[in-house]
Amino acid sequence: MAITKETVVDQITVCENGTVLYREATRIIEDGKELTKTYHRSSLTPGQDLTNQPANVVAICNVAWTPEVISAYQAQQAQNALNRP
Repeated sequence: MAITKETVVDQITVCENGTVLYREATRIIEDGKELTKTYHRSSLTPGQDLTNQPANVVAICNVAWTPEVISAYQAQQAQNALNRP
């Protein structure tokens, strides 16, 4: 009887503003049969530090986050801050 635990990124989505959403699935497997599965969702914003992020998520961010995307995201965040009461 072998019980293993594996965590994999099973979904990656890039939003219009460059935000990257990803979901990690953690599976408990016994003798090849999945016993449980839980999910953890995370998000990353353009220009955010990618240290300790999953390699496949970093690869997507590096493609999606062009200098133009990062600049537009930062400009939008600055505009949002000005519009707050």
